[in-house]
Amino acid sequence: MEEVALLYSGGNDSSLAAHMLSKYYDVKLLTASFEILDSWKYAKESANIIGFEHEVRKFERSVIEEASEMIIKDGFPKNGINFIHRHVLSAAAKEYKLVADGTRRDDRVPLLRRSEIRSLEDMYGIEYIAPLRGLGYKTINKLATKIFKIEEGESGKIQHADYEAEIREVLKEKRFEVKNFFPSHKQSRVIGLR
Repeated sequence: MEEVALLYSGGNDSSLAAHMLSKYYDVKLLTASFEILDSWKYAKESANIIGFEHEVRKFERSVIEEASEMIIKDGFPKNGINFIHRHVLSAAAKEYKLVADGTRRDDRVPLLRRSEIRSLEDMYGIEYIAPLRGLGYKTINKLATKIFKIEEGESGKIQHADYEAEIREVLKEKRFEVKNFFPSHKQSRVIGLR
């Protein structure tokens, strides 16, 4: 079975993507860490619960610093988070021939444009897979809750391992009010199987 590297936060989207891909691929979960927080451990816990091999990939702090400067300049997180996502996907593409993420149809971030996907595939000779890309939030939640026990909460308060957790910390270090950059939204984390 071919191996696919799936970017993994421990939330219901990336967990559902892992479950779906496991029917056809040997799934390896990858979580990015910029060593600002140890939030990767929440993804590792979720990966263990759902039974997938998990690896933490460490990246230079300069990547998240550059992203935070974009966020500060823009006044919103879209470009900064997409910058990090492209960087992490590119790193995975250097090692794996199949690279995936749990982005969905109604995601605003992270989200690659078609031209970025083609460029990534052509540059590294890989296949990019986004199994949830055609599904919306309600459908994903309905499917995920049939398979997983999920903890949900306000972003910044729930323990999760997506890029936002470490970006928030960098913004705090720079003495910025995080709520000025990130709109109120929910996060999730898989805490069990049904």
